[in-house]
Amino acid sequence: MAYDEKLASFRQARLNPFDRGEEEDGAEDGKIPPRLEAKSELYCSEARTHGSERTMDLGLAEDHFSRPVGSLAACDVEHLEQAIEECKRLILELPEHSERQKDTVVKLIRLRLKLQELKEPEEEEPNLRVLLEHRFSKEKSKSVKQTCDKCSAIIWGLIQTWYTCTGCYYRCHSKCMNLINKPCVRSKVSHQSEYQLSICPEIGLDRQDYRCAECRTPVSLRGVPSEARQCDYTGQYYCSTCHWNDTAIVPARVIHNWEFEPRKVCRSSMRYLALMMSRPVLKLKEINPLLFNFVEELVEIRKLRQDVLLMKPYFITCKEAMEARLLFQLHERQHFVENDDMYSLQDLIEVASGRLSCSLTEIHTTFAKHIKLDCERCQAKGFVCELCKEGDILYPFDSHTSVCHDCSAVFHSDMKVCLHMSRAEIVTMTTPPRARDVRE
Repeated sequence: MAYDEKLASFRQARLNPFDRGEEEDGAEDGKIPPRLEAKSELYCSEARTHGSERTMDLGLAEDHFSRPVGSLAACDVEHLEQAIEECKRLILELPEHSERQKDTVVKLIRLRLKLQELKEPEEEEPNLRVLLEHRFSKEKSKSVKQTCDKCSAIIWGLIQTWYTCTGCYYRCHSKCMNLINKPCVRSKVSHQSEYQLSICPEIGLDRQDYRCAECRTPVSLRGVPSEARQCDYTGQYYCSTCHWNDTAIVPARVIHNWEFEPRKVCRSSMRYLALMMSRPVLKLKEINPLLFNFVEELVEIRKLRQDVLLMKPYFITCKEAMEARLLFQLHERQHFVENDDMYSLQDLIEVASGRLSCSLTEIHTTFAKHIKLDCERCQAKGFVCELCKEGDILYPFDSHTSVCHDCSAVFHSDMKVCLHMSRAEIVTMTTPPRARDVRE
């Protein structure tokens, strides 16, 4: 029954072109036919609907994306600002997460981009700029959210040009480049490749004249005019622009306390520590030799590194090892095939976590397998203990052998006697004390 009523009302609302005479007669008598009355109500409702939609689409249906000509630029800016305000109002009024609200947000972004283009016409920026030893490269990424290291503001890649230093990864707006007063940290790494090895060497805020150690901005512990923030690496105080409360592992705390908890450091210290992370500049035997007495993992790593250095001559003179590029397995730690006492901060971090011991043990096993099992040439370079003339072939890197540091002779560990000693010295060292007394 409801369907029939809707169908009847629909037919009454439809305009029949053949009923023109009836409509005209009704119009002459001053009465509106029922069909025309229903039609007029329908048209009025549609008009109201379209009127509301037209109000909601104010400023969005116009072409704001064509380049203005002459004096029309200022007018277009005003129209764009009005359209942006209208979009903001519509976003708040429309239902959340609705398709219409999403479309309005997209239109708002486009309008803002166009307004930015009109206010700040795009100029051709150079792709590479050099400033204070920085080598700034123009970035092409538009979607990655970054922060300017100069003004601490967000870099909007869609509408702003920004640069990154290829050396220290310093990021800034194009408009902030002329305000930069910090030299590139990579130049400091190249000229001074060493760490501050004192734990937080604080000198006091009064010695800094209550100013930032980098930009000389007035600072105080109370936060007026700017908060003083201490860098745990340098021990000095910085302003909130130069110190963002970034954290990093401090080398001095690792070497002296075997502590790996990240501490708050300033921006320049963070970049310096990041660039120095993989550089082997720590000679633990000189800085803190007692560390090997308390950290067993370091003793294990030192023994593995010494074995690698003993294996290196085998690989250099072996054709198969050179073709297989066995030593290339340590290309990320080139200092492991050059010495056994230099470490990088990254090495110490991986020693504490256990990753370095696992990877180096695996490489050590591969090297030993090639020398003792796979390669006949390397096997032929083994040693026989000339004191006992017994046992299997000895290799310098075996756990049960010892090597003389003077003549590189190899013998069993329980026979720590050098073959280059005189006969009397050998007898004296190998004869028990009691037998020695009887012989005398």
